[in-house]
Amino acid sequence: MIQIVGARKALLSAVLVAVSVTASFAQLGVGRPVGQQVVDGIIAKVDNQIVLRSDLETIYAQEVARAEGKPLSPDIKCRILQSLALNKLLLAKAETDSVVVDDAKVKGELDRRMAYFVQQIGSEKKLEEYYNKPLKQLKEELRVQVKEQLIQQQMQDQIAGKVSVTPREVRQFFNRMPKDSLPYYSTEVEVGQIVKLAKTNSKAKQEAQTKLNDIRARIVAGEDFATLAKQYSQDPGSAVEGGYLGFFKRRELVPEYEAAALRLEPGGLSPIVESQFGFHLIQLIERKGDSYSTRHILLKPETGSADTNEAAQELSKLRRRILADSISFAKAAKDNSDDKISGGNGGMLINRRDESTYLPLDQLDPAIFFTIDTMKVGSITPPLPYRTDDGKDAVRILYLKANRPPHQANFDDDYQKIAAAALNEKKNKALDAWFAQNRGTVYLEVDPEYAGCQLLNSVN
Repeated sequence: MIQIVGARKALLSAVLVAVSVTASFAQLGVGRPVGQQVVDGIIAKVDNQIVLRSDLETIYAQEVARAEGKPLSPDIKCRILQSLALNKLLLAKAETDSVVVDDAKVKGELDRRMAYFVQQIGSEKKLEEYYNKPLKQLKEELRVQVKEQLIQQQMQDQIAGKVSVTPREVRQFFNRMPKDSLPYYSTEVEVGQIVKLAKTNSKAKQEAQTKLNDIRARIVAGEDFATLAKQYSQDPGSAVEGGYLGFFKRRELVPEYEAAALRLEPGGLSPIVESQFGFHLIQLIERKGDSYSTRHILLKPETGSADTNEAAQELSKLRRRILADSISFAKAAKDNSDDKISGGNGGMLINRRDESTYLPLDQLDPAIFFTIDTMKVGSITPPLPYRTDDGKDAVRILYLKANRPPHQANFDDDYQKIAAAALNEKKNKALDAWFAQNRGTVYLEVDPEYAGCQLLNSVN
């Protein structure tokens, strides 16, 4: 959630955190229970960008919840509004400077979030019932949010993306910190994982292909592709739009899909195409220069316990090799893990706040916390059931590499955290300079209720 710790820091936090999945529920404006809607209205304008009362109240409610009964700063709403106004300044300047993001990038991020939401709540129907809105409306509301957040991120990258710190600057930053104010870190752990996806058996694949061929025959016989996509496609991002994916450039979609699509004439229908996502039926809609638009119906073969067992047996063999010192955990993860992000990092999970491998124990995923809570450093679990963020059945082994007790920050043990803080400070200075240069170039209008907030007049 957004931390209000000064305008410039709030801005940086707001934009960076906003592009994560977890912040999106609240920022959709659908996080409030049905029947508890905020009376809305415009409370600030920055050029042609607007800040709604509901924007402020949603974040304020989050801050109240995080405070857990502790008093908030008297100017908390001004700080929130200042953060929102600064975000709008980024958007206003992006429009002036013709900064845009590709539709493909917006769609990819949007689909990722929608798939996450559906997985977390259980089904598309449950998602609609919970928010009392059809999926298509939820997606359209989120599309605007996603596009704005990506533009804000791109603007920040242009302003401060190339800023870096040297080891000397990190040391100087640490030496400036008052020794009696050094942060105190709770227990932290280093945890690695090796993930194996459950393999789909041939029977399940055949059933999916047979079903998709039946759907194809119905389309050839005259039934509407979009209607059947809404009914059968298992791609939550596009099914609600009749399978429509929009325009993509070459090499932006998986090779199997692109190759099949580009062999078609507009209106043409592909044979069944297999990719890492499942089986596709593709219809080419239009070519436009180096881009093309399609719609598809996706079916994902079901996995079963036998498929999971095969993956578990594979991991068990790998675990025995690691314990026998015939291969390191890092190499085993890099060569074998189906989670390419952690696998590329030797299997280690990353703390996204400071990019270190040390994770606060009290912030771990409960599934990991209760597993490693009784483990000794250096031990590896047997294969455990696991479901990936995109809903795939899998198994994984977990490795407890280190357990760092609570301690006050010191330069050697906490270098990565200190470096991240030093970098953040330097980026904030770059943002300060940009705001000072640009805040006077936009039109600003504020609701009289918030006239005392001094928006954009100070970025301390």
